[in-house]
Amino acid sequence: MTAMDALPGPHDHRRLGRELGLFDTDPLMGAGLPYWLPDGAVVRHTLEEYVREAERAAGYRHVYSPVLGKRELYEISGHWSHYSEDMFPPMELGAEEVVLRPSLCPHHALIYRSRSHSYRELPLRMAELGGMYRAELSGVLGGLTRVRAIQLNDAHIFCTLEQAVDEARDALELIGRAYADLGIRPARYRLSLPGEGGKYVADPELWRRATALLREVLDDSGIPYEAAEGEAAFYGPKIDVQIADPAGREATLSTVQIDFHQPERFDLHYIGADGAKHRPVMVHRSLIGSVERAVAHLVEQHGGAFPAWLAPVQLVVLPVADAQEERAHEVVRQALARGLRADVRGPGDGTLGARVRAARLVPYQAVIGEREAAGDLVAVRLRDGSRPGAVPVGELLERIGARVADRGTELWGPA
Repeated sequence: MTAMDALPGPHDHRRLGRELGLFDTDPLMGAGLPYWLPDGAVVRHTLEEYVREAERAAGYRHVYSPVLGKRELYEISGHWSHYSEDMFPPMELGAEEVVLRPSLCPHHALIYRSRSHSYRELPLRMAELGGMYRAELSGVLGGLTRVRAIQLNDAHIFCTLEQAVDEARDALELIGRAYADLGIRPARYRLSLPGEGGKYVADPELWRRATALLREVLDDSGIPYEAAEGEAAFYGPKIDVQIADPAGREATLSTVQIDFHQPERFDLHYIGADGAKHRPVMVHRSLIGSVERAVAHLVEQHGGAFPAWLAPVQLVVLPVADAQEERAHEVVRQALARGLRADVRGPGDGTLGARVRAARLVPYQAVIGEREAAGDLVAVRLRDGSRPGAVPVGELLERIGARVADRGTELWGPA
């Protein structure tokens, strides 16, 4: 029995994700390759746009890079000698071999190397929401948490040695702000260190320097953490932000890493104030990790009741009878014009009580009967069970828009 086949519990994202119509799988696509249904695609798109917006505000510039690379690229980065067991086999194209990338950092190193850089440009913060691929064994695959095709929120900061601690600390603070907006509670922070064996780059000084800097970041941030051997990346230590599912199983969601290895391997440099070439430090940083794992955790964390700004449907309009259905569609048109996600569930979908129950995870329900239709009103029901009563349509849409814009957890408040 694989992790995908194991019986999920009531709050397991594998069960909820399918019940809510967020994602599914098909044997013809293959294990570990889920597809996104329309409501799941809305959640994913909204999350991706949130990440891009947060990164732009923090001074990141976004790039796109291909999901393929020549085998030689990963030989230079060290992935081929230290990580090839987790990579898909090379594909032969004439005299060349190309590989589905297992990470984005080699591509970003090449993008940095493609232009000359002055110390005045640093730190240079490069971000991408890009695909990568891991040859995970079928026994460890499960829902969205362990997949073979991954959409990673990744970023690399090229900076001077003097800037590295501040950049890593700022990245950790950015992760904290994202978690607050998303309602994610970290289980713990882990300083992941190398273990024994040939999995790791053999450079004791590299490890000593990078580890000392990450300890400084954690100490300066005042965050309690635990050190764990055998959990580092092959090229350097990292700060892992651990999350837990409803059963208490831990996973890594976000990371911050300080890397001296790849700048050396790719011969990266910048021109310093003295006119000479200097080696930059590469800070790796993932705000929410993979989109798949982030959505899986959010489904479980909220039980499918997403914050209003992230919910696939933010407002459902419920006409009591057929006579109010056209008015319900007009309210939805007004909501859509304001950028809200809304739909109508009319009498054809069942009794009013059945429709209310079916929409229990939608943040806002607007019921329209004869009295409401005559007075340009809606009777509001909130997901938490409260009923603010009948309010003008414009006021309801104003309130929802305000709650969505501030990305808070409160459903009602001043218009």
